[in-house]
Amino acid sequence: MTSPEGGAHTVTAQLRMRVGQEEAHYGGELVDGARLLRMFGDLVTEITIRTDGDEGLLAEYSAVRFTAPVRPGDYIEATAQLTRSTKLRRFVALEARKIIASSDTKPSAARVLAEPVTVCTANAVTVVPKPNRTA
Repeated sequence: MTSPEGGAHTVTAQLRMRVGQEEAHYGGELVDGARLLRMFGDLVTEITIRTDGDEGLLAEYSAVRFTAPVRPGDYIEATAQLTRSTKLRRFVALEARKIIASSDTKPSAARVLAEPVTVCTANAVTVVPKPNRTA
């Protein structure tokens, strides 16, 4: 694999979290999409720390798609991949997948999903402050 800058590897980041009961926000025990965007923000920050030694400044989310519900007890795995770099900006593709689903039948039951379910995708652009840029 090659990186967007033509290097030897792709820059990626990954987070996994369990959604807590306190995050139920809507009827039907649904978690709001902002929780997933916060995960994405942490991943974009990690990407810019890896590439530039600076947290950068998140400038934009685009093409945000919520594709499946998230509920308390679910385990979400989110990934980020640097897709392109310019002198000032880093472009990152993001995806969050449900890997364990809470049960509808018992409050403490859950099941490992045979195939992860994509719950959200997005693209992000972050700006790297000029004094800290290495590219």
